[in-house]
Amino acid sequence: MKILILRFSSFGDVTQCLSVPSQILSSYSEAEIHWAVREDLAELLNAHPAIHKVWPLPRESGFIGLWKFGLELRRQNYTHLYDAHNNLRSRILSLLVRGFKFGSPGISFIRKSQKRWKRFLLFKARIDTYEKPLSGQRDLLEPLTPWKIAKTLPPTPQIFISKEAQRKVLAEIPWAPLSYVALAPSSAFVLKRWPIESWAQLIRLCPEERFVLLGGPGDFFLEKLAAEFPQQVLNFAGRFSLLESGAAIEFSRALIANDTGLLHVGEQLGKPTIALMGPAPFGFPSRPLTRILQRDLACRPCSKHGQGPCTNPQYQDCLRGISAETVAQNLKGILSK
Repeated sequence: MKILILRFSSFGDVTQCLSVPSQILSSYSEAEIHWAVREDLAELLNAHPAIHKVWPLPRESGFIGLWKFGLELRRQNYTHLYDAHNNLRSRILSLLVRGFKFGSPGISFIRKSQKRWKRFLLFKARIDTYEKPLSGQRDLLEPLTPWKIAKTLPPTPQIFISKEAQRKVLAEIPWAPLSYVALAPSSAFVLKRWPIESWAQLIRLCPEERFVLLGGPGDFFLEKLAAEFPQQVLNFAGRFSLLESGAAIEFSRALIANDTGLLHVGEQLGKPTIALMGPAPFGFPSRPLTRILQRDLACRPCSKHGQGPCTNPQYQDCLRGISAETVAQNLKGILSK
């Protein structure tokens, strides 16, 4: 078997999909697994022992570049193709790899369904037909059952941090490994962010703990936390790459995160994690070491990615209603073990 996985982005989805190669190998130990991914996310895959080759797709590649990329993939003579993305680019590449005469190349092909009818029922009719408990990783494995691959999760870790990333983080963070808690207070959409005031209150409730802030270069709001708690908090938002942020989580005692990509990094590392889940229903945490904090509200979920708008009379009640005291209590319970 020679298998190609198509999953280009996003950060969180690619991270969750990292369970797929290991689960394939658990059923087909001699399989050769390739993965086509967006170029800026390739570092997440490079050290994975179940992935034999990574094909980085330039982020701004036009149609000609995509065509050439697809023809190169076609020359690899894959026996199996899993389109785990299901967007326009992945559909074009699937056609190029398989050939335009459906079924003629003999490639076994699976495409992950977007389940649009279920989404319609959920968002428009408030009828939830999704399998419970929700699990983003299980949803990525489920389409592979025709290949006799179980939709159970392989053991952690499923993300592998390079030695270079580990050395960079150890040099930058003055605190010893396993002496701090990692925080991921940002998210792509504001509605998915636990309020900054709640993060501050959490830090006040844990005066004996030290915290490392992780995020992107545009997360300037985190500077407020670092300035307010200079002895307890170090802000590395925008200073670490994705893999280096993973190393910072790897060396932490625990992770507290919004619904964002770093949440899934913590899960794939097998790190005790507290997930603050708000308006979005997809990409839900999947690992037993994760404590999911959420509120049962009639308006949840309100949008596919948490882009809103918020329809609750109490703005962002799904996250604002999760108290800092509750999070602190869960954190202390994790650390006491």
